[in-house]
Amino acid sequence: MPIINRIADFAEDMTTWRRHLHTIPELSFDCPKTAAFIKERLEEFGVDEIHEGIAQTGIVAIINGKGDGPTVGLRADFDALPIEEETGVEYASTHPGKMHACGHDGHTAMLLGAAKYMVETRNFSGRVALIFQPAEEEGGGAQVMCQEGMMDRFDIAEVYGIHNFPGTEEGSFFTRSGPIMAAVDSFTITINGRGGHGAMPHETADPVVAACGMVTAIQTIISRNVKSGAEKVISVTQIHTGSASNVIPDTAMINGTVRTFDKETRDTIMRRMAEIVQGQAASYGVEAELDYEEGYPATVNAEAQTAFAAGVARGLVGDAKVDDDFAKVAGAEDFSYMLEERPGSYLFLGAGPGAGLHHPKFNFNDEIAPLGASFFAQLVEQLQPSVK
Repeated sequence: MPIINRIADFAEDMTTWRRHLHTIPELSFDCPKTAAFIKERLEEFGVDEIHEGIAQTGIVAIINGKGDGPTVGLRADFDALPIEEETGVEYASTHPGKMHACGHDGHTAMLLGAAKYMVETRNFSGRVALIFQPAEEEGGGAQVMCQEGMMDRFDIAEVYGIHNFPGTEEGSFFTRSGPIMAAVDSFTITINGRGGHGAMPHETADPVVAACGMVTAIQTIISRNVKSGAEKVISVTQIHTGSASNVIPDTAMINGTVRTFDKETRDTIMRRMAEIVQGQAASYGVEAELDYEEGYPATVNAEAQTAFAAGVARGLVGDAKVDDDFAKVAGAEDFSYMLEERPGSYLFLGAGPGAGLHHPKFNFNDEIAPLGASFFAQLVEQLQPSVK
């Protein structure tokens, strides 16, 4: 695999770091062991500054290059998931009910590898801000780091991130300009009716029938209210009501998710869902409340930065292994908050065959870590060449 020779020299170290992190998965913002390990490695490498406690356990480390110039941000997330591991590997999670099922241990190892190389060589101008972020899976750690002023505090001009992608060709890169991942929202509808005997429905205000009507009507938002061609998903995933075959209940609950790639579509869906819930409630003689929760916004790559990042990837792996017009992904990513504050790009790195993300048998492919580290290092060196 075409990687920087010096990074290849400590590929084994990267595997060791990654597998240690795999044994100590931590959730959301509460990642003290993970943060302590990252800090220890950064101190060993000799980075110029280490700033802790950003978004509780997040870290930003600074490496100074040769000569003046802007600061480029490189981000790795490091939180895990509340999943019981089923990999059977010798370095499996030692924290019951928690595991690195999304490869954030690998992302951290990649950025640590890039950091070690860049401290040794400093073959760039300006500065690099290494962003180690908690709470990607839940809590929006990227948003919190931005809210705490990270971008201005460290004068970050551009920001880049990578995510491993199992099930795609190992060592390939995938990205696109514009929206690459969706905004993710959730909704809960609580319906309050008047229960009674199943044989006497005329004496009730049936929340079950109202729930069915609402679900059917909500599905028309996509086909009748959003402009053709706009990519969007509304999925009702839960309906809870009732307890017996001959009893009409008092209440019902509907829950689901919404995925969109632009603000206009997102706003239309929110508006129409609220109108439908109230209108359907009135027509069935019940009361209903919509709790619509906006989650991570769409991840939107800047055009110039994405073209540049794709060019760096081509220099590493060749044209055939870089797809810079990759199909949008309906999953969500809180790196979106960083891209709202600064231009940059988010890329997927092919990880080869294996269990998918968030699966209890998932295990990061250590073979791709040196390539990810090389990409980060080459990106910085080409974006901000050192002053001779």
